[in-house]
Amino acid sequence: MIEMIYDIAGLRIKINNRYRFTTEFCREYLSPDQVSSADITANASDEDIAKEKECSPNFLDGYIENICIYRNICKELPSFSRFLLHAAIMDYSGIGYAFLGPSGIGKSTHTSLWLKYIPSTRIVNGDKPILHIENDIIYAYGTPWMGKEHRGENSRTVLKALCFLEQAKENSIVRLSRSQTVDRIFHQVLLPEEERNAAKTLELMDKMITLIPAYLLNCDISEDAVKLAFETIVQKPYIQKEL
Repeated sequence: MIEMIYDIAGLRIKINNRYRFTTEFCREYLSPDQVSSADITANASDEDIAKEKECSPNFLDGYIENICIYRNICKELPSFSRFLLHAAIMDYSGIGYAFLGPSGIGKSTHTSLWLKYIPSTRIVNGDKPILHIENDIIYAYGTPWMGKEHRGENSRTVLKALCFLEQAKENSIVRLSRSQTVDRIFHQVLLPEEERNAAKTLELMDKMITLIPAYLLNCDISEDAVKLAFETIVQKPYIQKEL
């Protein structure tokens, strides 16, 4: 068993893993302090791994263990006012924007266009960031779990808006009502099974929706879609990066 402490999302997380996959996967988050106590301790039980194998029989054991470990970490996050959001987090000049939608909707494609066309942009996390709400500020953290494109970094940004994506032939964007946002965001959050942490997650979701606006972007794969999204959610004139 390998036992190491990692600094992830402002927490000290001790991971006990049997396969080196997770050790390599999380190496950029390894804490220089391996002595002080951890906030969360996580591993993957034999039962966890067996259950995940039924859903993902073609994956390596190390990869499956890694999935189970992150899921178990996320179940404990609400105790620290944090939760997992399935989204791609873009940072523009120090401010973060979350792009959301079901897998395959085009988050990677749209955020890649932001990198192509907009100066001073970076991807904090392409798929599974951790959000932390403190003093009415929402911080979005990069994590080792970034999605299949492995796009992200060990950093954080202050989240200022949510933008749900839908594919369309013509570009349009509207601000969502509170009820519309609730309907959509519920499918993008990992809700723990344990009652107390589930309730805390719902409380954090509600607070996020109260603190920042949410939009629905119907878009194609074009610079026009980027321009429309940028000017609406960032609320600044669009200036194209020199290509």
